Amino acid sequence: MSKEKTIYTCSECAGTSPKWLGKCPHCNAWNTLVEGMPDTPGRNRFGTPRFQALASTAEVAVLADIEATDVARTPTGIDELDRVLGGGVVEGGVVLIGGDPGIGKSTLLLQALDALERAGLSTLYVTGEESGAQVALRSRRLGLEQSRVQVLAEIQLEKMLATIDALHPAVAVVDSIQTVYSEQLSSAPGSVAQVRECAAHLTRAAKASGTAIVLVGHVTKEGALAGPRVLEHMVDTVLYFEGDTHSSFRLVRAIKNRFGAVNEIGVFAMTEKGLKGVSNPSAIFLSQHSEPVPGSCVLVTLEGTRPLLVEIQALVDGGGPSPRRLSVGLERDRLAMLLAVLHRHAGIDCMDQDVFVNAVGGVRISEPAADLAVMLAIASSLRAKPLPKGFIAFGEVGLAGEVRPAPRGQERLREAAKLGFSVAVVPKANAPKKPIEGLAIHAVERVEEAIALLRQLQ
Repeated sequence: MSKEKTIYTCSECAGTSPKWLGKCPHCNAWNTLVEGMPDTPGRNRFGTPRFQALASTAEVAVLADIEATDVARTPTGIDELDRVLGGGVVEGGVVLIGGDPGIGKSTLLLQALDALERAGLSTLYVTGEESGAQVALRSRRLGLEQSRVQVLAEIQLEKMLATIDALHPAVAVVDSIQTVYSEQLSSAPGSVAQVRECAAHLTRAAKASGTAIVLVGHVTKEGALAGPRVLEHMVDTVLYFEGDTHSSFRLVRAIKNRFGAVNEIGVFAMTEKGLKGVSNPSAIFLSQHSEPVPGSCVLVTLEGTRPLLVEIQALVDGGGPSPRRLSVGLERDRLAMLLAVLHRHAGIDCMDQDVFVNAVGGVRISEPAADLAVMLAIASSLRAKPLPKGFIAFGEVGLAGEVRPAPRGQERLREAAKLGFSVAVVPKANAPKKPIEGLAIHAVERVEEAIALLRQLQ
């Protein structure tokens, strides 16, 4: 018997190659070609015969004539999850949620389904990684007594679609999409072709039936969702679980949301009874020191629509001929740029010093408004003098040494004042026209002004 032919499919762009190559010839990504079986000859990717006659044209509508109404949302009963979703689940919406193994994806979704079921909605939990007994044991550990959530232990796509069509649940969870396979394809579950086609069929089923479907996805060692990138384009919402598995706190971040704000985050604490929402997340990321310490500066960052107070810690120590630059939770390249600006415009030299910067609590800060807080923390550590008690700062720093405004500065200042902070260094453009009670605001235009002001306050 002749050997059955195989092809290699790129996990990034879904391009194919007859043999394995180190670099994909289509998108030039390295080590992304995965062996699999080709599609059945004479059939297209939906299983219908090729060269079918062209369909008739569809009706076209004018954009101004289409009635636009806000989508109805169903709250899940978990406030932090509703915040990330934009208010709740949407009828016919498809959500993709990814995260490291054991971080709490299945736990959170099982809690949400139980809350929806108790609210009178029909739900379905499809598990491809566990048996029904294992899911039942987990629900009892979470304290979900007498839960009426329907469970289906199945990995075949056609049976899932038939069950969803028969039960017509309001919300269905598929845990996980990498375990699902379709009989129309001969490749193994988890392959690029299977993940892409199964997700496409489930998405079409959600739009046709009105059932909201949540897909759980595996992640790669780099932290990105496994499978083809087209998977993220198919769905309406993409959520990522963040946080250290050794910590009790978890962050759920919206990377894409067609029905709400992106970069919105929800904060959860892992307890014996599952994930519980944290109503005041700023308390997690703030210092636990009784007195101010050198190298610590509080930043007011913006995550979606929520201002968060995060402690930035810096440690400047004697290095040597090859000093290290290390950052956790912040961009390393931006740290090198800020050190160069400090040297050129403020006269602070760290060329022979090791510089370490950390965002407390495992949060990742990507906005440039953290620049000023990072620079003040580095200056504080270098001089071994703490910042004043109740001190906050935010603002973007340019290469010319100017301090640029941050978006929604008034909300940041009000959040800081609400939590008892008393001194703020902000860009001049963010200075409020009316004073904020209990908060002394110092507006600066350049880095050297901020450093000189810091020395006065210390």
